[in-house]
Amino acid sequence: MQAKRVRHILGLSGGKDSAALAIYMRDKVRDMEYFFADTGKELPETYEFLKRLRVRLGIDIQYLSADRGFDFWLDVYRGMLPSPKARWCTKVLKIQPIEQFVGDDEAISYIAIRADEKDRKGYISTKPNIQSRFPFIESGIRLEDVTRLLDESGIGYPQYYRWRSRSGCFFCFFQRKIEWVRLAEEHPDLFEQAVKYEEERGGQGYTWTQGETLRALIARREQIVAEQEQSDRRAAARRQLHPLPARPLAQALADYLDDDGAGDSCVVCHW
Repeated sequence: MQAKRVRHILGLSGGKDSAALAIYMRDKVRDMEYFFADTGKELPETYEFLKRLRVRLGIDIQYLSADRGFDFWLDVYRGMLPSPKARWCTKVLKIQPIEQFVGDDEAISYIAIRADEKDRKGYISTKPNIQSRFPFIESGIRLEDVTRLLDESGIGYPQYYRWRSRSGCFFCFFQRKIEWVRLAEEHPDLFEQAVKYEEERGGQGYTWTQGETLRALIARREQIVAEQEQSDRRAAARRQLHPLPARPLAQALADYLDDDGAGDSCVVCHW
């Protein structure tokens, strides 16, 4: 009897690590299936980066979408905006489309957690037919190696790293307050859409950031920018005391303000 085919799948988030994993695995697994779980609420820079990745590597990327979009599910959840304690967006817009994509097939899922972040959680399916592999951990690949892979391929980093520290929806509730300010500067139309979700769809008491509306947040923009600049100065002082080699942009972004309560990330989006 012919052995059942095992599918090899690699999820792209639009971020640096999963892109580097695609580069790393391209010549190791010839029949790899690359996919992106598309919420329809992604940053323009994310779509541009995925296009660049597809062209440079000569790969096909399957865009997976939920049967119903974000607005439908927001109504189902009665205007309860997703939050760190209620991540329904991850479940219905990311995980369910991925598991429908695999179905009952035997599959190996390649996950882009690096050797220097073994404690970070990523999406690991509980379905018995999906086996998880961690090539970067197995091979000892760290952040500096990811940077090298991206640079040598000519793909580089996503453009949103100029002002944002992670991939994800434009209204991601894991954004730091300074990143909301930067969103308003980089994409004022998307910021206004996020505001409308709060004011017109969010319902009583539901906001993107804990205890503060986006209108209130942007009204104190100067304070947030000043706090960020102070945090940057503290980080620079620490580096003077403990010098490190020149670091890539993404690692420098890790010095972003941590005491605003938004240092976590989505287990699916942040691959």
